[in-house]
Amino acid sequence: MSLTNKTIANSYKDLLQVDNSNNGVDGNTRKIKDGEGTISALSLSDDIVAIAPVNDDTAATFIVTNLAGTTFFAVNTSNNQVQALGNNLNTQYAIFGVGNTQTANFVDDTHHPIPYSNSIYGTSLSGHVPVFGTSTDPATTFTTAEGNGTRASDLVPCLWYVNDDISIDAIKSIEGADTATGDTSRMHLFSYDFTSGATSCLTAGALVAHNNDVTNAGSEQPYLTTWTVDSAAVTAGKVILAFFKSDSINSDYSVNITVKYHLT
Repeated sequence: MSLTNKTIANSYKDLLQVDNSNNGVDGNTRKIKDGEGTISALSLSDDIVAIAPVNDDTAATFIVTNLAGTTFFAVNTSNNQVQALGNNLNTQYAIFGVGNTQTANFVDDTHHPIPYSNSIYGTSLSGHVPVFGTSTDPATTFTTAEGNGTRASDLVPCLWYVNDDISIDAIKSIEGADTATGDTSRMHLFSYDFTSGATSCLTAGALVAHNNDVTNAGSEQPYLTTWTVDSAAVTAGKVILAFFKSDSINSDYSVNITVKYHLT
């Protein structure tokens, strides 16, 4: 719009201004308003540009796009997200993984936790793999005790301690069998309340994510699966475990699981 040949009465609503008794912009940050006093998301002083939404909705408060309208940078104050190129700026990755020699002691139709990061199971592998039941989902509690598979040293390699509130964005896994005959496998991600110094160290287990069953045809091909995130938010102080279960033991499996998440 141009103001050429327009009267004040026909154009004042489209003019931007600050309420400062005709003193203009100074050291105090003030809301930018239009000519009839409607508040915008912008505030301005001679040193500060501030942005705050007028309405608390889910739209991004600040965006940067290219000429075609593709968003490259966005700040969403309602969802506490700052994104660049479609990813949260504090995006991080957690890795669980295990080799087929370590899964040789897995029991069929049983949930076993997978080591976190670069950890491995107990020093003497035989019988040192924790067990979280045979139900559809892993057990929601775990009690440590003196004995193979229940010692703290057996459990700790499988724990991802969550230092800050996080939100799970996506999970992918790859599995591979070691013989020509495979099994049907499934995996879960669970969060637990963690109590330090107690035998009842894991309680209040809750499903975070799962994959669909994989019908593995054997050692000639690996399988990639994308998981369903069931409950993305995990609060600080909890621990997260990843589980593998197969309906039979025709093969031992190498598995890696990549968890994409961001701080909240």
